[in-house]
Amino acid sequence: MPEERCQTLCKEMRITGHKLVETLFKRGGNRSMTYFPLRAVYLLVDRNEVPAKMLVSVPKRCFKRAVKRNRVKRQVREAYRKHRHLIDERMSAFPDKTLAIAFIWLDDQLHDSAGVEHRVRQLLIRIGERL
Repeated sequence: MPEERCQTLCKEMRITGHKLVETLFKRGGNRSMTYFPLRAVYLLVDRNEVPAKMLVSVPKRCFKRAVKRNRVKRQVREAYRKHRHLIDERMSAFPDKTLAIAFIWLDDQLHDSAGVEHRVRQLLIRIGERL
């Protein structure tokens, strides 16, 4: 891995606006895949500043306590931050598009960080293959 690559996950790389979330889930053409306990919903949209944007959703019905929900979100964000280069390399073929990805937690059990990282990495590889 080259050292000059940026390893941060800044605000521009996160889905923050209601409009993009609505486009991701309401509009047809989105695709999804599951690698338990995560489900990834993704869609190519018009180009923004970055090649890919992401969000993490952990439903309250899975974890009633916010501490556990925040832990899962932190694990998924960290795993995405480490392996987002898999998507960035594939998105170089689409200079006028941005990939919007939503990770949704499906399980009501906590998992270790290595397991979550493995699952996020596999999902990113499979998304990259389908682009």
